[in-house]
Amino acid sequence: MVPELGHFALILALLLAIVQAVFPLAGSLSGNRPWMVMARPLAFGQLTMLGIAFAALVQAFVTSDFSVLYVTQHSNTVLPDIYKVSAVWGGHEGSLLLWVLFMAGWGAAVAVFSRNLPLAVLARVISVQGMIAIGFLLFMLTTSNPFERMFPVPQEGRDLNPLLQDPGLAIHPPMLYMGYVGFSVAFAFAVAALIGGRLDAAWARWSRPWTTLSWVFLTIGIMLGSWWAYYELGWGGWWFWDPVENASLMPWLVGTALIHSLAVTEKRAAFKSWTVLLAICAFSLSLLGTFLVRSGVLTSVHAFATDPSRGLFILLFLCVVVGGSLALYAWRAPEVSDGGRFHFVSRETSLLANNLLFVAFTVLVLFGTLAPLIYEAFGWGKISVGFPWFNKMFLALAPFLALVLGLGPALRWKRDQPMRLVRGLWWALALSILVLALSYLPAFSGGHVWVPVGLALAAWLTLAHIAVVRERLRNKGGLTKRGPALLADLRGGGRSFYGMVVAHLGVAVLVVGITLVSNLQQEEDVRMSPGDSHEIAGYRFEFLGVDPVPGPNYMAQRGHFKVYRGERQIDELYPEKRAYLGGGMPMTEAAIDPGLFRDIYVSLGEPVGDQGDWALRLYYKPFVRWIWLGAILMALGGVLAVSDRRYRIARAPARQPVRQPVQGPATDVTAAA
Repeated sequence: MVPELGHFALILALLLAIVQAVFPLAGSLSGNRPWMVMARPLAFGQLTMLGIAFAALVQAFVTSDFSVLYVTQHSNTVLPDIYKVSAVWGGHEGSLLLWVLFMAGWGAAVAVFSRNLPLAVLARVISVQGMIAIGFLLFMLTTSNPFERMFPVPQEGRDLNPLLQDPGLAIHPPMLYMGYVGFSVAFAFAVAALIGGRLDAAWARWSRPWTTLSWVFLTIGIMLGSWWAYYELGWGGWWFWDPVENASLMPWLVGTALIHSLAVTEKRAAFKSWTVLLAICAFSLSLLGTFLVRSGVLTSVHAFATDPSRGLFILLFLCVVVGGSLALYAWRAPEVSDGGRFHFVSRETSLLANNLLFVAFTVLVLFGTLAPLIYEAFGWGKISVGFPWFNKMFLALAPFLALVLGLGPALRWKRDQPMRLVRGLWWALALSILVLALSYLPAFSGGHVWVPVGLALAAWLTLAHIAVVRERLRNKGGLTKRGPALLADLRGGGRSFYGMVVAHLGVAVLVVGITLVSNLQQEEDVRMSPGDSHEIAGYRFEFLGVDPVPGPNYMAQRGHFKVYRGERQIDELYPEKRAYLGGGMPMTEAAIDPGLFRDIYVSLGEPVGDQGDWALRLYYKPFVRWIWLGAILMALGGVLAVSDRRYRIARAPARQPVRQPVQGPATDVTAAA
């Protein structure tokens, strides 16, 4: 009866979500305090019910309960235990349950950690979360029930998709979903502020840590997906502009713009319209990604093969969410004040340019992802928007973004003097130009134009932020006491600043990795017999042969290579070709000798002839790990920013001139604050 218990818990969660959507909001509008007080326990109750449902599904997988259709489709008795657990979110129904569970977790977290929020604001935020949960729970119960029974009960299940039988894919989807769903909190705060009738600095300060934390999870999720594709798919790439990859990148791009826009709204009460629209777009693009993955409109190694009728439900839900929130914005837009004025040479201008660039990136990715679908739907023929097009578009805008990222933190709010900026950054610019000149030498660039450009931009980002930190420490306690001054700044209210610095340095590291591996990597497809050797980029690969090796639920052909640098052996590599007992296409397990400055990578192809020859792919990947190191630094910067103490203490909102809203209850954002 455990699956029935899980199903019943889903029904109770839906009923709680309906109450959560109605009563706290009605209480905030009518001033009914008991109804507003219901928000927290309702959020906890929904999380409890969904936790019970998720635990029931996990139990069904661990015990191989093949009377549950979803378990039969994605598991079997020989599947390793770790993958029985990760199989819970290995298909459409279970991953949707995980999505809703995380959404309830975010709502409960807001209820726990937002004690300083005015009760009316909290009630509206939790209520909006409940509205979103209603849509997903209805979708699950009507079209995607993970507890559906099947009779007769089979003796054995099928298998988890071999692509998902990997530790990286056990972690990647939960992190990605945490980021996707986390943007629902930013969306809920924006809608709650619109319902209240005012958008001010207090609203931005409340929303900012939740938005940043969501962005951190999404950053980690995208990084893990890139890392998994690199070592698991056997093609040696880290990003292919796959439609589902793009579906995760778009909310990340808009979320990045949202974080910067929230900073302006918090500090200067400006960019209010920008901030609200970005919050709406970030979550809307998360829903669009859900539609693309689950609708069956595209083909991808990441997509769920599902019934298009499910995609229609999500599309309608997306229209309701986007249409409703934009209608609310249009209603309240005349009441939103312009906020603080600023000069052309100011930090606000740089952040505006930053937002425009990130939105431009998002539009390009959206067009490139949807254009083939649109062309085919209207009968205009078939077009392919692939790797070269995306690369050209991003390369055209990336240098401008790097320049803005270096300039922005050095500028002052409201108005700055150009000569002050020149005095502070001239040496950073000079050294960056020197890096550009030196890296044009063939010994560094290998004749590739983008190598010196990328290295110079990374140098500019790094040196400009060193200059900014140096200036801040001088103002705090003098450069002779920079150690104590730095510690005092971190203990005080400076963590947000240093989080920004670490994240931007992560961008610099990322730029170095992308630049060097994209331009200087080497790869060769070769045919080798046991005993043959082949050299690439100064490394000699000796092929010793292939042997059959049994796995827990697969049979593998395992290659054996010795790798030499000169006459010194540096490693032995064992790539595999796996055939899983549950069937499906063979899977490639690449063998990698990792390093901070280069990877050596071997991938098995197919046997050739009957003399033991194999088709092989050999790679030399310089600085490829700097891509993921940069992403880790960006995520760490976000965590550091979230830990800033000003987000944990109550503070009165900044006094900014705002227009009077239409007559409404006295419990709006500003009055309650």
